[in-house]
Amino acid sequence: MDDQTKELINNEIKDNEVCLFMKGTPEAPQCGFSMAVTNILKILEVNFKGVNVLANQNLREGIKVFSDWPTIPQLYVKNEFIGGCDIVKEMYESGELAKLFEDNGIEYKKKS
Repeated sequence: MDDQTKELINNEIKDNEVCLFMKGTPEAPQCGFSMAVTNILKILEVNFKGVNVLANQNLREGIKVFSDWPTIPQLYVKNEFIGGCDIVKEMYESGELAKLFEDNGIEYKKKS
């Protein structure tokens, strides 16, 4: 991974409390896994930045090296790698994801 790609990834993670490296955009996900994670974040009304890895091949490969995780999407919260689609879905269903946001002071919609 080149330095420019590493810097881009670092800046996105640092500048956004909740950052999702995904295929496509939050408005138009380009794969089902990216759509699933985007929908979970939208249901929780979390303000997040979607980074489209399809727009940059170096980024697409670089994020896998950066996180040492082979698949996309990848969710970061407050500079910490959380996981991919399956992990985010499990955390959402168990309530762990909401707790993670609460513990990190990130606004989200609480279940009524």
